[in-house]
Amino acid sequence: MSLRLDGEELLDQGIGVDQPTAEGFVEAGAFGWDEMVPNLEPTDTLPDHGEAWRLPWQVLGPGWMRCRGRLVPWELERRIALGSSVDVAYVYRNAGPSPHSAFWCAHPLFRYEPGMPGVDEVPEGTSAKSYLPRGSTDRMRLGRIEVSWDSSLTPDVAVWVCNGDLGGYHQIAVEPATTAPMLEPGASLTWWLRISAL
Repeated sequence: MSLRLDGEELLDQGIGVDQPTAEGFVEAGAFGWDEMVPNLEPTDTLPDHGEAWRLPWQVLGPGWMRCRGRLVPWELERRIALGSSVDVAYVYRNAGPSPHSAFWCAHPLFRYEPGMPGVDEVPEGTSAKSYLPRGSTDRMRLGRIEVSWDSSLTPDVAVWVCNGDLGGYHQIAVEPATTAPMLEPGASLTWWLRISAL
């Protein structure tokens, strides 16, 4: 995925690795914009960074797409509207016969540049992840853009910075996440994410 502002690419386009069948997210090629559903960390049954990044998405209309889980019966719809900002609306549905937790975490991998306003410096060749206090903010500035969300819907937020670590990636991800509420069969959860130029 590409996201440009005044001709400048905002999303990190990776280091030339694109192996979607690799076991780990980094080994597969960490670039662009992913959705982490239904998990972040790998488990005995779920892959690193969830299922959604390695599954095909069905295009339902302009800016409207859907993905369905194979290991957990989830369904995620994403609608992207372009205007003075990039507005992304999400709907997560429990598509199975039993309750399960609805975990989602944003994972747009923006290009990281040392000295970005509002971001702590991360030494070259290292990476760092920090977790913000739950519900403490609903926006973050990254250079020329601001990422915002509704902190009552997605209150858990982490910031991931990779400055040349993991094979040479230079990226930053602002990661608002749901609190993984339990959803009954057929129930849904909605939230949004916005990217605005400053």
